[in-house]
Amino acid sequence: MKICVYGAGAIGGYMAVMLKRGGADVSLIARGPHLMAIQERGLTVRADGEEIVEHMTASEDPAAIGPQDYVIVALKAHQAWETATAITPLLHDETAVVTAQNGLPWWYFHGLDPAYADLRLQSVDPGNRQWNTITPRRVIGCTVYPAAEITEPGVIQHIYGNQFGLGEPDRSESQRVANLAAALDAGGLKSRIFDDIRDDIWLKLWGNLCFNPISALTGATLDIVATEPGTRTLARGMMLEAQAIAEHFGAGFRVDVDRRINGAAKVGAHRTSMLQDVSRGRPIELDALLTSVQEMGRLAGAETPLIDSVLALAQQMGRVKGIYPTFPAN
Repeated sequence: MKICVYGAGAIGGYMAVMLKRGGADVSLIARGPHLMAIQERGLTVRADGEEIVEHMTASEDPAAIGPQDYVIVALKAHQAWETATAITPLLHDETAVVTAQNGLPWWYFHGLDPAYADLRLQSVDPGNRQWNTITPRRVIGCTVYPAAEITEPGVIQHIYGNQFGLGEPDRSESQRVANLAAALDAGGLKSRIFDDIRDDIWLKLWGNLCFNPISALTGATLDIVATEPGTRTLARGMMLEAQAIAEHFGAGFRVDVDRRINGAAKVGAHRTSMLQDVSRGRPIELDALLTSVQEMGRLAGAETPLIDSVLALAQQMGRVKGIYPTFPAN
């Protein structure tokens, strides 16, 4: 099984090392000092007091890697859009592309009710670039639960979590998903195959769409956002707006809104990824986490006053700081 991880950042690098340890033939697309370190010394993951070092082919040029059985796209949504055409040297006729991004994916409407067949999410795929280049038939949906960070070039510190959700967009059972799940499990990761991966996408996004922008706007950590009465009420309202949209298009939620918020509060004084990006001056992942939900709300004819307000504030904050927009279309 040949697997290329496109984007060997914290999560992509963690996946690559664990897959390699499990016996998969793994290669990497990376760049800069991180790539140089991987080429010279291998890629290191530090987790639970253990240091795992794996050596694998790594390049900035997909053509140097060649066709793969699986390509795991472990980039932020705007980066995945930017590199959609660059991925083609990694593809043969049966290559599966695993979308390991946060937020609503560009392929969301593929395989749903025929009434939605012509719908596309322009907020995450302007001009249908990924839809037309990668094509949704290749896609395996993926939800990512671990947290990790690059502590120095070539070194990744695993913080918590090892779970990944997988599923076919058309809700079918497939051997390619089963094989990928087995490869993850062989490396010590935990996979779960969903009948409809969209349900798990929404469960994770449910918190991200509110906790991330609220924390980025206020500077508050997750425990505060989820427990302070004002921000908790705002987050809960945004989540209920999103739930109505998701259910309109057939998604289901296996926990209720208060349980989801309480679970976030138990994580503790965690700085959300968007808050970290703002503090470091990096582009914020706002379109995939919130603009896409607003867009789906418009398609569903749903009112989203709280989502609209928080999105407008976060967009303006990002523009002032020069870290938004992330897509040329915005």
